[in-house]
Amino acid sequence: MHEEAVVMLPQVLQAFQLRDVILIGHSDGASIAIVATGAGTVRPRALILEAPHVFVEEVTLESIRHTVDRYRTTDLRARLARHHGSGVDRLFDDWAAVWLSPGFRSWNIEASLHGIECPALVIQGEDDEYGTAKQVEAIENALGDRCEVLMISGSRHAPHADQRAAVEEAMAEFIARWV
Repeated sequence: MHEEAVVMLPQVLQAFQLRDVILIGHSDGASIAIVATGAGTVRPRALILEAPHVFVEEVTLESIRHTVDRYRTTDLRARLARHHGSGVDRLFDDWAAVWLSPGFRSWNIEASLHGIECPALVIQGEDDEYGTAKQVEAIENALGDRCEVLMISGSRHAPHADQRAAVEEAMAEFIARWV
């Protein structure tokens, strides 16, 4: 995620000549946005962070283990292949291997939060199986009044899918304040 944040994301923004952006990231994508902004490799107008991870929790690891089992025993692989094509196995296996590796248990990007100067909207499903409200609290504590939080009841790790209308409305209202 650090390489994506400090190398790839700035290159993508430069390639498309995007300068005045609001970064929107989900899950690991939200973590990438945090690292990039905190390191100063990108300077967005604002951040929208959906189901972000700033440290490793046991609930995350347990859910990833369960997802690995589902990938092997259900139609999850086929559903992901529709989005990721022929590289789905490598992508999935690499993702799971990183998160479940013993060395990754100490991964923590809370220090990156202190380099963020722009406002942020943090969206989290109350029933997120990959992270708890502690992730949101860490961001809120670091950003203070620059942080808005939306906890979505009846939602898991993908509030944009579980409660699409509520998420879109919150994002639109937040963006309207910063454009």
